[in-house]
Amino acid sequence: MTGHDITGGTELTFAALLPEPGQAFARSWWGRAWLKALEDTALDGRQVKAGRKHARAGAVGAVSVRPGRITALVRDRDGTSYRSDVMLQELSAADWNRLLDLVADRAGHIAALLDHDIPPHLAEDALAAGVELLPGIGDLEPECGCGAWDHCPHTAALCHQVARILDQDPFVLLLMRGRGERELLDELQSRNSARTTAHAPEPSAEVASGVPAHEVFAAGFLVPPLPGPPPPVETAGRPPVLSGDTAPAPGLDAGALEFLVADAAARARRMLAEALAPGHERSPVGEELNLWQDTVRLAASGPPAAVAARLASGCGRDRPGLAQAVRAWGHGGPAALSVLEDEWTPGAEELTRAHAQLTAAREGGTTPALRASRNRWTVVGSDTQLRYGRDGRWWPYRKESGRWQPAGPCEDDPATALAALLTEGSQED
Repeated sequence: MTGHDITGGTELTFAALLPEPGQAFARSWWGRAWLKALEDTALDGRQVKAGRKHARAGAVGAVSVRPGRITALVRDRDGTSYRSDVMLQELSAADWNRLLDLVADRAGHIAALLDHDIPPHLAEDALAAGVELLPGIGDLEPECGCGAWDHCPHTAALCHQVARILDQDPFVLLLMRGRGERELLDELQSRNSARTTAHAPEPSAEVASGVPAHEVFAAGFLVPPLPGPPPPVETAGRPPVLSGDTAPAPGLDAGALEFLVADAAARARRMLAEALAPGHERSPVGEELNLWQDTVRLAASGPPAAVAARLASGCGRDRPGLAQAVRAWGHGGPAALSVLEDEWTPGAEELTRAHAQLTAAREGGTTPALRASRNRWTVVGSDTQLRYGRDGRWWPYRKESGRWQPAGPCEDDPATALAALLTEGSQED
């Protein structure tokens, strides 16, 4: 989806979007925050729901975005079209100055914007600096040709359509706040260059100025080439048998040592395969496992009974607790283990995202009644539960013998996770 620039960056026009039945209007957290501002601003929630239906039916025409205002023709059910506008206050010059200084000071913020992303900590940092980047209660002011003085189905439909646009291009929000993408990036480049110059070390006669890059590349034939990568390993090496002359010192468990050596060989083979895979250099580096996570990983690899017993006694958990953790690990590794043990209260941003997903699921008529407790939604009258992870994914759980047990891998959509959970439960019955 691309906006057509008709005024040198101060106005963008987006063609009418095709309807997407069953799809959420906002997938990004900032898109959901935009819709939350609409819901909090509108005095009549029925108008918001009617607008969502209008937008879903494809009633919104081309959307014009410019500083402080969005505009579109919205077709009513009887075929009448109304010009609908929604106003959002522009940031002041002082606000823009603080925001641009904040972004220019942090390379991560610049990288995120270049990737068309607004990370939550950027919005939080802006708010801490006194700049409200995202709209809040009362910030989306409606104006419609139908004569309504509050949000009507037409302005609500426009806001829902803009949420889809924001998902793809968060710079649209910044344009509404007063600055276009090109202007912003040029200003950030200017400020970043000024900071680099200001912090550059003073030249010194004692410090060598370095070697020009063209000289290094020209002399490349003098440098021996790098060795080729090692060949892939099909199977991990077999561990030694620690008995007889190779028995370990008294007090050491030979079986446990053999198991750890075999595990190290298997991990080394897997790491080599990952390193040789195409695109490995662009893959993110995973976080190092802590002691408990590594214990669960070892227990999940199928150790001998004696080693499994030692793992259970050494981790300070009972056997059922370790088995529960191993079950979670099998469904999603460290992330699944975190959801098993981490009971937390979602903040405003996470709640907005969760409620938006659940609302979309209810509109499809597939979600039963749920009772919420912190990040856990239990199906009323059932031994089934969804847990909401800090990464915005949903994990199915089922109560077995009085203990909540992981019941499957995560899903981005709560309706999908719950449908699989309930279907599996009915088959077991």
